[in-house]
Amino acid sequence: MSLRPLLLAAPAALAAGLFFAAPSFALDAGLDDDLLELAQATPPAPPAAGPDRRAAFNPKAFCLDRVARRAGNRTYLKIKLDLKPEQMTAWDNFAKASDDADVKDTARCNALPTDMKERPNYVQQLTLEETYMKARVERIEAVKPSLVALYDSLSPEQKAVLDRPRPMMMGHRHGGGPR
Repeated sequence: MSLRPLLLAAPAALAAGLFFAAPSFALDAGLDDDLLELAQATPPAPPAAGPDRRAAFNPKAFCLDRVARRAGNRTYLKIKLDLKPEQMTAWDNFAKASDDADVKDTARCNALPTDMKERPNYVQQLTLEETYMKARVERIEAVKPSLVALYDSLSPEQKAVLDRPRPMMMGHRHGGGPR
């Protein structure tokens, strides 16, 4: 018996196994948040004509989408935590702080342009990133005290839900949109 058919079949079997295991692995690896976001994502616009062939970027829509995702993730988290009645006050305080931060973020988003046909130069990109980072720090400072109080009220099992690693969004850089 020749080993050659077995050696040729092994990579194909491995690839097929990874293909079919990928969805279940993704859920086990904590990627379920991204799958929900992917399912709800707006389909990309067709590529623009011309030498650059890049579609025009809509910073306002991209920013508002982030705010909506955070609100959706809070709802998911509330259900996933299975909060007890005595934990609801801490949750409500956290949700109010988050909602207040979302109002500020929405106002910032609404001030952004709806169309960027040209790629920003380096200084403009740096300014956009700086603005995004300052807003992010402001949001963290506004929400953190209520989040710490909520975290302190959770059981070890509930804390494990919050402590699990979160995958980073692929294909996006903070402050600059898709590249």
